[in-house]
Formats: sequence, structure tokens, C-alpha cells
Amino acid sequence: MSIKLNQISEVIKQQIKNYSSKVIKSEEGIVLSIGDGVATVSGLEDVMNGELLMFPGEIAGMAMNLEESSIGVVIMGDASKIVQGDRVKRTKEVVRTGVGNALLGRVVNGIGQPIDGLGKIETTKTLPVERIATGVMSRKSVDQPMETGIVAIDSLIPIGKGQRELIIGDRQTGKTTIAIDAIINQKGKNVKCVYVAIGQKESTVTQIVEKLRKNGALEYTVIVTSSASESAPIQYITPYTGVTIAEEWMFSGEDVLIVYDDLSKHAQAYRTLSLLLRRPPGREAYPGDVFYLHSRLLERSARITKEYGGGSITALPIIETLAGDISAYIPTNVISITDGQIFLSERLFNANIRPAVDTGLSVSRVGSSAQIKAMKQVASTLKLELAQYYELQAFSKFGSDLDENTRSILSHGEKIVEILRQPEGKTLDQILQTLVLLAINEKLVKWIPVSKVESLKLAIIKFFMKDAAGKAIYESIKEKNEFSEDIKQTAITEIKKLIKKSISTIPDYNPLDYGRQEDYDKF
Repeated sequence: MSIKLNQISEVIKQQIKNYSSKVIKSEEGIVLSIGDGVATVSGLEDVMNGELLMFPGEIAGMAMNLEESSIGVVIMGDASKIVQGDRVKRTKEVVRTGVGNALLGRVVNGIGQPIDGLGKIETTKTLPVERIATGVMSRKSVDQPMETGIVAIDSLIPIGKGQRELIIGDRQTGKTTIAIDAIINQKGKNVKCVYVAIGQKESTVTQIVEKLRKNGALEYTVIVTSSASESAPIQYITPYTGVTIAEEWMFSGEDVLIVYDDLSKHAQAYRTLSLLLRRPPGREAYPGDVFYLHSRLLERSARITKEYGGGSITALPIIETLAGDISAYIPTNVISITDGQIFLSERLFNANIRPAVDTGLSVSRVGSSAQIKAMKQVASTLKLELAQYYELQAFSKFGSDLDENTRSILSHGEKIVEILRQPEGKTLDQILQTLVLLAINEKLVKWIPVSKVESLKLAIIKFFMKDAAGKAIYESIKEKNEFSEDIKQTAITEIKKLIKKSISTIPDYNPLDYGRQEDYDKF
């Protein structure tokens, strides 16, 4: 069969006409070495710090070390599947996480992926996990209370919306309990919560999830967790993922409470990461930027002006100490970043004083500006009275004779300690707290023995919650957030009735054991 030349030229012309070139540009690097969850990669000269890189098998990594001839990449997946010589692709994107209301009630891992078996989370928006904190001019002063429901904290070490209050103490002293109680107490208060678990046992996180679900708190809470068995890179990124989720709500005008449990393990994960990346070690083998590690995280908590959204993030970071040493490296770093600390004492915990808050070492740098007026009226002298009690208690152990004034201070202090005892999960709203503390502030508990203080406290709570007269007083205080003189006197009269009722059940009661007869007659 003969082929004509003009036919060939027509075919060639047609092919030239229909030809289109599509250039696909892809930047790739090669894995030089891999080990302990860290890869050294060459050939990616233009990579950004913190950029997401993709390894074969859709395994993600994050660029951390940018050196002249290679980069250090931390692996956020199964590093055992990566081998020397594998090709690495740039994404030109930093690590991002999904945000929004779809996350409420869910448990996600350190990079925002669901791990609760409830299916995919349908988020419509993602944000980079590393973001610059809001500037000074966009922040508002902290003057609204973030109620924890714990009398010892709300009265003595008040926390405000937008504050960063450190919870610090030895292991097994109730740090997580305080944080979880604070989350449970936000029910019905239009506050969303984020609980970030770093390096915790999976069984512990499961128990916390069940506790929140049982108390109806999971519906407004997100759990972000990286267990102790997960790699250091995942533990490192977890708290930044948590605060990014919280920031979306803050910029939408909502209030958020975020708990970091705990930043000691976060610092240890970062130390592991830094040593594997061969960064120069400093004090206690931590890298030189370990302070910046936590400051850039905690500075993202704030209360912002309406122009920027008008919401707030209140942070409760947790730090674990060894033998109560708050002067150690990581504790002092975080203390210097936060706006105060709640110190939990092992001595008080073992003495069955729970929550074991050491009022001498605890402080809130926001102070009474984050309290309602009613709380200021009844709690202003409480810390001083407790300090006097603990000081005189130390002297009284020497066994010398005590004068009447000293005995009175010691007796009153014992009753304050009893009033501040609170079982786990039994939170109180601020109005009920003020009514309980009114009995202390007015020295009404003087006439009852220490053993009856707990039952009196329960009687006061029950009366002002259930009795018609008590509820009327409660609502009046709640309406104005303060004690007017007439309401205060009415409340005192009702509390006196409850005390007299309590006294009447004590066999062989003698008022002279607690004060002078003429004072009791006036009471």
C-alpha cells in the first residue's frame, strides 16, 4: 500500500495543531537517613520552616531544621515505612488542623484527626497550628470571672476570662481533678472547652472522656490527645493544635477554656525532638528555645476587643513538680509566662484537705478584678485569716499556753479549712459560695464545733437552693451580684437559724467552750 506525501504532511500538521504542552513542576528531595522518627533530607533548598512534607505512603513530616546542605524533618506517622533513598515532596503548606463546631464532643489526635471511632469530622475550615499571638492593642483587660465552681479557687485565687493560671504540684495531688471540675462547671455558661492531653495514658484519657460524658460536659468540649506511646513530634504539635481549635471560637466572639495536661511532658517531648535533630543542648539537656516553646503557646490565650472578635481563651496549663520543687527549670519558665499559679501541696493532700490548694504559694495576678462584688464582700479577708492560722498553728505545736485571742484565731482558721474542703465533682456556683462564706466572714461559725462545719455547709446550700425564703435571697443576690445591706442581714438571720438548729442536736453543748455567755446570748 502506497502512502502519499501530502497525506503524511496533513497528519503532521494536525498533530502540531492539537499539541499542547503541560509542564508539571514538582520539588522533590531524597531521604539521606532515617531513625527515631527524624529524617535527614537533601534537595529541598526552598523549603519553609514548619512546612508539611509528604513521604511515600502519604506519611507526613514537618521541616524543623533548615541547614545549608540538608533539612531535618520530624515524622508524624509510621517512620518504619520510610527508607533511605525515598523521595520527599513539598506541599508548600504548613501543618493545619480542622476547626469549628463539628469538633465538639469528639476526641482527636495531635494533628486533629478523629480517633473516637465516630467517623469523619466534617469541618469546613482549616487553620495553621502555628500562628502569631494577638497583639497588645487587640487585647482587653481581664475583668470577668471564669468560675471553676471550687470555693478555694474562686474566693482566694480568682481566675478571669482571658487569664493564664498555672496549676502546679507533685503527681497525684489533684491537678487534673481541678481542671476537669472547671470544665464540668462551664455547663450552661456558654463557654466552650478544649482538653489537651499530652503524654497521658490512653486509659486515663478514656476515664476523663467518660467522666465528661457522664456530667453532660462532652457536648461543649473537644479532647485533643497524644498518648505516651505516640512519637515525640506528635506530642510536640498537640497543644498547638488544641489552641488553634480554641482560637477559631475566640475570634468568633465566644469564650473558651483550654487545659494543657501537662506541659512538663510537652517540654520533655520537645527535648527528645531537639536532641534527635542534633540541636545544641542547654540546661538539663533542654534546647535554648524551650522558653519560647511555651511562651508562644500561652500568649495565644487572651481576651480580645470586639474589633477582633470579642471572645476569650482562658488557659489552665498544668506542670508536674518533683518533691514540691517549684524552682526547677520548666516550672520557673512557665510561672514567669502565666498570670499566677495554683500550687497543690502533697502535705495537704495527704492530710485529706482536698482540693490541696496551698494558699501561701498560690496567687492570681488578676486578683479581685475577676470576682463578682458579692464575692469581694465576703472573701476579702479570707486569705489573711488563713495565713494567720497557719502561722499560729506552727507556734502552737510547741505546747505553750495560748491566750484567748490566739485560740480564737486557731479555731476560726480550722473552720475556714473545713469550709474550703470540697469533694471531687461537687462544684458550686458563685452565689452559693458567697452565702457559705458569709457564715465565715461574719464569724457565725464561732458557735459550732469543727466536726459540724461540713454539715452546716450542706445545710446552707440546701436551704438557699430548695427553701422558698432561701431561693428568694439567692435570686436577689444573683440579680445584682452583690449583698445589699438588707439582703445581707436577712441571709445572716437565716444562717443563724441553721446554726442554732445544728447546735440543738449536739449533746451536752456548752457555749462557753466557744466564747463568752453574753456574746452567745446576743447571737
